[in-house]
Amino acid sequence: MMIRFHGLQQNIINSTFYPTFFILVGIPGLENEHKLISTSFCIFYILAVLGNITLLVVISATSGLHKPMFIFLSMLASNDILLSTSMAPKVLCILWFNDRLISFDSCLLQMFFIHSFTGIESGLLLAMAFDRYIAICHPLRYGSTMTNNLIGKLVIVLLVRAAVLVGPCIILIKRFPAFKTNIIEHSYCEHMAVVKLAAADIRINSALGLLVAFTILGVDLLFILISYAMIFNAVFSLPSKDSRLKAFNTCAPHICVFLRLYVLAIFSFLSHRYGKWIPPYIHIILSDMYLLVPPMLNPLVYGMKTKQIREQVWKSLLRYQRNSRH
Repeated sequence: MMIRFHGLQQNIINSTFYPTFFILVGIPGLENEHKLISTSFCIFYILAVLGNITLLVVISATSGLHKPMFIFLSMLASNDILLSTSMAPKVLCILWFNDRLISFDSCLLQMFFIHSFTGIESGLLLAMAFDRYIAICHPLRYGSTMTNNLIGKLVIVLLVRAAVLVGPCIILIKRFPAFKTNIIEHSYCEHMAVVKLAAADIRINSALGLLVAFTILGVDLLFILISYAMIFNAVFSLPSKDSRLKAFNTCAPHICVFLRLYVLAIFSFLSHRYGKWIPPYIHIILSDMYLLVPPMLNPLVYGMKTKQIREQVWKSLLRYQRNSRH
């Protein structure tokens, strides 16, 4: 039997097969809104890339910002560029040009990058929470604790953790003997969206996905909450109101960022497994937003709430304005 799927033809047979490519459906049910959605996604992606590049340029060009907190922030900016780039271009190709095909290996590669960069993002937020904990709760030990050597080791741990946890998920999918279909009900190669297509027992894959999510998002979120609980306990014990306000203001951007990321991540993760009553297009849009909105807003949050970055950006704009006049 032959069916047409938005301009693509796919042979559907009763037996299973091993696909050489997948078909990404995009956002089913909202085909008439693709122009509006794609325009919004494109704006989000451009703002994410430009905003994070601005952060990287400002931090690298300003010697006064070569401190652990800003080093972690520059790593977060780099990761946000890679995370959004790993999914946004393909989603835009689907919405703009109806280019829904993706090769089997490219799909697995996209899956590895998306989930790895998500795990690294979570780990960097934990590292930044630890940095604020040492700075506020143990200020005299900050210089001896937050060394370049420690920062380097933390980055290596985050990279290895992402590869070790996400890699087996990809390998298990590669070892499936056959698939029931090659149509992915999503706009990018999300782990469970691909696993559900397999004509095999997927309990191990599902359990491994839960383990990875708990190990990365669950554990990181737990330690972040513990860190900020100890930070707030220390802040509220400060004798000066100005000192309490200053300490809270240094933590405010981090709190906004990690709340936004984890709320979207947890909702996306749970709705994909247990939210059968949620329309598919809502889940897919939220999954896309989860990968696009944090990278877009992070530079704005840190740029507006961090005085040193705000001042450097303002000085750069004034310098550019003066040069353009001459």
